[in-house]
Amino acid sequence: MSELVPTLPEGASLLNDLSNFIRRYVALSPAQADICALWTTHTHAMDAADLTPYLNITSPMPRSGKTTLQQLLSLLVYKPWYAARVTAAVLVRKTDREHATLLLDESDAAFNGNREYAEALRGLLNSGYERNGTCSLCVPPNWEAKNFSAFCPKAIAGIGKLPDTVEDRSIPIVLKRKLPNEYCDRFRRRKVVPAAEELREQVAMWAAQQLESLGTAEPEMPLQLNDRQLDVCEPLVAIADGAGGDWPCRARQGLIELLTGQTLREDSEIITLLADIRHWFDTRRVVRMKSSDLVYDLQYMEDAPWGEPERGYPLTATRLARLLRPLDIRPRDLRFTEGIFKGYERAGFEEAWARYLPPLSAPSSPAVEGQQPLQVAVNAGSDHVSTGQQSANVAPAKVEEMPANMRAVADVAPLEAKRAETRTAEQLEAITHVIRHPIRRAIERRV
Repeated sequence: MSELVPTLPEGASLLNDLSNFIRRYVALSPAQADICALWTTHTHAMDAADLTPYLNITSPMPRSGKTTLQQLLSLLVYKPWYAARVTAAVLVRKTDREHATLLLDESDAAFNGNREYAEALRGLLNSGYERNGTCSLCVPPNWEAKNFSAFCPKAIAGIGKLPDTVEDRSIPIVLKRKLPNEYCDRFRRRKVVPAAEELREQVAMWAAQQLESLGTAEPEMPLQLNDRQLDVCEPLVAIADGAGGDWPCRARQGLIELLTGQTLREDSEIITLLADIRHWFDTRRVVRMKSSDLVYDLQYMEDAPWGEPERGYPLTATRLARLLRPLDIRPRDLRFTEGIFKGYERAGFEEAWARYLPPLSAPSSPAVEGQQPLQVAVNAGSDHVSTGQQSANVAPAKVEEMPANMRAVADVAPLEAKRAETRTAEQLEAITHVIRHPIRRAIERRV
């Protein structure tokens, strides 16, 4: 007797069809296709949602499938409005009147183009993720300000970075060009329309049947998401739970992968700085670092922006202090083996790391071997307390500090000497760059 294959619930079967249909024409990961399928269904169930996540469809290079995905979604979503460019008045008024699904293409050109349109678009996106969100315009005949509803589902496609406030409300769909061995059917609208319309009608019918249950659903959300992500993504998880099958698991795993698995978007400068500082405290396993050593380490991170010149020079201790000041993190007078220097203690960053960075899977604690007892910095005018000394197994940050450190930890002298030699070459390269850069610019101006 042949085994009976269990019948999938109707919702799960539809979501499978949606996900497979999208991947047929666009090179997406399974998680990206699943989230696009859930978001497409969400556009047909907006009456049950108080919040809506945006799709941030982006790519590092052109010709990666952004426009194709937008065109494909326009055949599947509720009341599609494919808008490459419209006036600010049309953008706001049509959203208020129709609450259509806005599919905005070439967003990079929109934000960098006409100022009035860019500001209207930014206002619409900043407030349009929640049901009571509004956008204001002056209307004739008296040109008084009037509020227009900005709430509608939105998919935004473009190259580059969205404003931070918009990215916080978005799910990133980062597209890449197909590999030579990857295959997708060519998107020909006239051939795709019949199958897409049938699929859209089925999804719309299923969503209409689920409106009441979706409106009262309070799904359990993945703890890995931040507060804003939890809020805006809840409608998608509710749809997955209502569909059944393996979709509750797929939805949660997809959101975790896209929103927390990798920092695909460019974080704000301060968030990036906090993460890089935590990296160096963990790597060196210390409880304090000199300002000069921390700046040196940050400058030579190849995947970070701190070595890039700003106004002709890389990151400095003064600029580092200025960046950290809004977080109430300031350099202090701390005692090291070589004397008292300005620096930062790990304890001063702990609160900011806990508030703004995701937790580490296995946080490392600073080493305590070789640390000195509690000491007070005796620099004039300072009453700051230092809590120890750099661990003995850490290479010194500056070549001129080698003798003192080598006397304290003679057992690692050969290793320290080798590391110092490497850092000497890097230091000379950095000094040469700083000296040559202004001279080169002066010569170029004179020429």
